[in-house]
Amino acid sequence: MEQRLQAAVDQARGEGILPGAIVQVDTPEGTYTLSTGTVGEGSTVAPEPDDRSRIGSLTKTMTATILLQLVEEGSVALDDLVAEHLDPSVLAGLPNADTVTLLDLAHMTSGMEPYSLNDAFQADLFADPERAWTPAELLGYVSSTAKFTPPGSGWEYSNTNYILLGLVIEKVDQEPLTEVFQERLFGPLGMTDTSFPEPAVNTMADPHLKGLTEQGQPDGLTADATNWNPSEAWSAGGVVSTLADMEKWAHALFTGEGVLDPATQQLRRDSILHGPAPLTAANGYGIGIGDNHGWWGHDGQIPGYTSSLQHNYDTDTTVIVLANSDVAPSGGSPARAISEAVRAVLG
Repeated sequence: MEQRLQAAVDQARGEGILPGAIVQVDTPEGTYTLSTGTVGEGSTVAPEPDDRSRIGSLTKTMTATILLQLVEEGSVALDDLVAEHLDPSVLAGLPNADTVTLLDLAHMTSGMEPYSLNDAFQADLFADPERAWTPAELLGYVSSTAKFTPPGSGWEYSNTNYILLGLVIEKVDQEPLTEVFQERLFGPLGMTDTSFPEPAVNTMADPHLKGLTEQGQPDGLTADATNWNPSEAWSAGGVVSTLADMEKWAHALFTGEGVLDPATQQLRRDSILHGPAPLTAANGYGIGIGDNHGWWGHDGQIPGYTSSLQHNYDTDTTVIVLANSDVAPSGGSPARAISEAVRAVLG
């Protein structure tokens, strides 16, 4: 099995512009830890499980978990209006600001456009990719005049939702988000090599993967995004972790152990929406977690890095991928492509 998995990982890497990746496959029959390529373009060093990497939108699974912890504690309710928790100045100019609920944000059904796709934001981001961003600056790119839908009537993947959830968490816990993540998740779970960087922190501690991106570059060219500032994704995608720590997180995320009681964990599983479009019966999204043909989890992307964390409850199998590139000829995710190749071998 290990040889077949390694062959699939190597082939998937060869089909993209991907220096390297680290992969873990946990099955009832055994655990397989694999690597392919190198830690970065121009390097000859193979990736290792303790190499740090930016995990992008896998951060959303953590933000959503903290939201559910607050629900469990009675500090918030999912049907609370976001306006009940954030000052009007924070929400000024945002569409649906007076009617959207915390569940709308978590479900991606708020109707608020993704600031990350705004042309002005893209221009400002790539003009100075090491810039430290504040959440207020990010929300400033969400247009109140853009086309949007009433809360709950449409579905669109949008970082805007999880930036607002991050602000709600900070307001309720009365602590900076970097401390909240450490105290509620990383510390209790023993995730000693995982961090939510302060906005001014661009670098990662050694050892780490070097990220390759084509975002913001002329056609056909790439750039080293290793030290680009992750605050542009904040509570929607800013966390740094390792393969070993992501194994700990996977266990907590898919069982609830150490983070949520059984009833709240079941609430998360029951939260999956299978509509409206583009969601389908086979491809749904819930409170910071998705279900794709029986594989539960999330993918992540931030300039230079992609990730994938997937679990199949029927076979009790988990696939974790951290890749040091966001460049794929098909326009997809290198980490997702490797995950799918692994899952094809598993059958």
